[in-house]
Amino acid sequence: MTTDLHAVIPAGGAGTRLWPLSRSTRPKFLLDLTDSGRTLLQQTWDRLSELLPPERIHVVTGPAHAAGVREQLPLLQHLYVEPAPRDSMPAIGLAAAVIAERDPDAVIASFAADHVITEPARFIDTVEQAYAVAREGHVATIGIHPRSASTAFGYIESGERLDVTAAPSARGIVRFVEKPDLATAREYVGAGSFSWNAGMFVTRTAVLLDHLARLQPHLHAGLTRIAAAWDSERRAAVLEQTWPSLTPIAIDHAIAEPVSLEGGMAVVPGTFGWDDVGDFAALHEIVGRSDSSAVWVDANGYARAEDGRTIAVVGLRDVVVVSTPDAVLVTSVRDAQRVKEVPARLKDAGRSDLV
Repeated sequence: MTTDLHAVIPAGGAGTRLWPLSRSTRPKFLLDLTDSGRTLLQQTWDRLSELLPPERIHVVTGPAHAAGVREQLPLLQHLYVEPAPRDSMPAIGLAAAVIAERDPDAVIASFAADHVITEPARFIDTVEQAYAVAREGHVATIGIHPRSASTAFGYIESGERLDVTAAPSARGIVRFVEKPDLATAREYVGAGSFSWNAGMFVTRTAVLLDHLARLQPHLHAGLTRIAAAWDSERRAAVLEQTWPSLTPIAIDHAIAEPVSLEGGMAVVPGTFGWDDVGDFAALHEIVGRSDSSAVWVDANGYARAEDGRTIAVVGLRDVVVVSTPDAVLVTSVRDAQRVKEVPARLKDAGRSDLV
């Protein structure tokens, strides 16, 4: 891989669908949810280290998680601590603007901190194709060949194949679509031209910032102001003064969707194994087993005890039981995405100690 590629890892969010394992102070990317011996963040670092040296891997996170990130990634050289969450565009844009100050011709590739990816050789090939597309001036995204008609992900409709020699899989994008209902998801998968939207982007920093200046001028102005001061003693003051005024917006809405309508986006469909570990149903599918101490009698599902308890389930199908020292969750695989409602209700009830 060429020396102008940098990886950006936005490490944010609380992973509320994985409560009570994932908490605001210890979110899912800092946890070893797959029993691999490495947290999701560390697995992301390991993958990218196959492509890039440590000096070209950047992490963006919040103050509550900065110490945990540093502890888990001792080789990390570039950590950006955003004073408060402003969604993915300001986070990725901050790293892009700082990198551009140092290397105006750089290419950045953004990968979330909490994804599980298998088949690393295929992943690397897909990133290299996306890089080739980005060098041609497109904003590239990496889609995922759908394994099922999932309603948990957004979709990307592919168009005509692009004429980029080093990226034979790359295609133009017809549209991005939000999470569909089941019937629509089945139509998408049957059509064969749709990928899951995994939120991975590869682009030249100059292209990204030019789009941002045109589509989100206030956000662009703030990010470039912060980046100009980043390597000086003025960093803290400018960051504190400017960050609260930045527009909170996702990169999909700020860049991907409007630029795709203009023909400036491309997708490289990936055939590697991927999951965003969004809920316990996904975790059950990935891990494929429960704690060895769990007892199942005419029952099945997922069980995990973080407090050493033995969990016994009798006569229930597709059940999820999770026990921690201060909380117990019981739900079904079908309702796994509704778990996010629990921390919301606890917060409303003033139980911040549990969220």
